[in-house]
Amino acid sequence: MRAALLTRENSPLEVVDDIEVATPGPGQVLVDVTHCGICHSDLTIIEAGYGPLPMVLGHEAAGVVAEVGAGVIAVAPGDHVVLVAIAPCGRCYWCVRGKPTVCEKAMTFMTGTLPDGSTALSRGGEPVYRGLGVGGFGQQVLTTESGVVRIDPEVPLELASVIGCAIQTGVGAVLNTAQVEEGATVLVMGLGGVGISVVQGARIAGASRIIASDPVAGRRQQALSFGATDVVDPVQTDVVALCQELTGVGVDYAFDAAGSARLLEAGIAATCNGGTTVSVGAPDAAEVLNELPAILFAITEKRLVGCLYGGGNPHWQIPRLVSLWQRGLLDLEGMISTRRPLVEINAGFDDLRAERGLRTVVSI
Repeated sequence: MRAALLTRENSPLEVVDDIEVATPGPGQVLVDVTHCGICHSDLTIIEAGYGPLPMVLGHEAAGVVAEVGAGVIAVAPGDHVVLVAIAPCGRCYWCVRGKPTVCEKAMTFMTGTLPDGSTALSRGGEPVYRGLGVGGFGQQVLTTESGVVRIDPEVPLELASVIGCAIQTGVGAVLNTAQVEEGATVLVMGLGGVGISVVQGARIAGASRIIASDPVAGRRQQALSFGATDVVDPVQTDVVALCQELTGVGVDYAFDAAGSARLLEAGIAATCNGGTTVSVGAPDAAEVLNELPAILFAITEKRLVGCLYGGGNPHWQIPRLVSLWQRGLLDLEGMISTRRPLVEINAGFDDLRAERGLRTVVSI
C-alpha cells in the first residue's frame, strides 16, 4: 500500500508505495482509510523521536471496513468507522472499573505494535511500526475489533476523522474528566484543535463563562465563533489576574490544551478554591511543576487531574459526539481548516508548525 513513512527523527515523511499489510487474523479488522487528520502528537514523534522507526504516523482517522477476521461481530465489510488510537480491551482491571483510557492493552499505542506484539506492517521483510496505535497515514490499517467504532454512513468521513482525536479528547476532557456543570466558569489555555474542542465541550456543558487564551490572534477570533465568551492574549495580559477580575473568585475549571507545565501552574493559580485544573495536552517529559507547596491542595481543595484521549470509552463516546453533531450542537465542519492529498503530507505538518488553522485533514 501507499503510506507516509517516518524513517529518521526530525526528517520529512517519505510517501512510499511498498508497505505490506497483513491479512486480518481472529478478532482483527482491516480498514481502507479515507481521511486522517494531522495532530500535534504526530509532530512530537517526528521532532522528538519517540517510538521505534520506521513508523507510519497518523491516528485521527476514519474509513471503510475492507475485511474482518474470525470472530469479529461488531463490524462488517462496508461499514464506515472511526479508528481508535487507545483501544480498550473491556476486561482488564481498569476497563471494568470505568477507566478504559488507561487499559493495559491500550497502552500499546506507545509501542507501535498490536497487543500481540506484531505490527501488521512490513517493508522489504522488515517490520514497520504503527504510530500512536493506528498508522492512519496509509491506505489501510489492520487493527483489533475494539480499535474501530462503527458510525452512521451518512456522516462524511472527513468530518468523522477529526472525532478520532481532537474532538474526542477536548470535548471528553470537559464532559467526562472534569464533568463541567451548567453555569460553571472555564479557562481554556491553547486554542489548537484540542483547545477549540475544549471550548466546544464547555459550551455544550452550559458553562456561563468560557475564557480562551492563546497568543495567536486568529485562533482567539475563531474561539469566539466556537463558543468562547472572552478571549485573551497571554503575552499581553496576565491571564490569572483576568480570571480573577472576570469571575471575582477565579474560574471553576482550567484546561491546559497546549501541554505545558507553566500553563498547568497558571491553571492552578487561576482556579477558585475547590476548582479543578485538567492536563489535556502532553507536556515535554523534561518539564516539571515548580513552586507548588503541597499544603496548597489541602487548604484550598484545588485539584489537578490528568486526561488521556478524553477520559471515556470511545465505543460510547464517539457515537455520542456524532449525535451531538447531527443535532447541531457540535461543529465539525469548522474544525477543518485545510484539506490536502497524502503527497502533500509534509506541507500539512508545515501548517501545524506555523500554527495555521485548526486541523489539516489528509485524503488518503
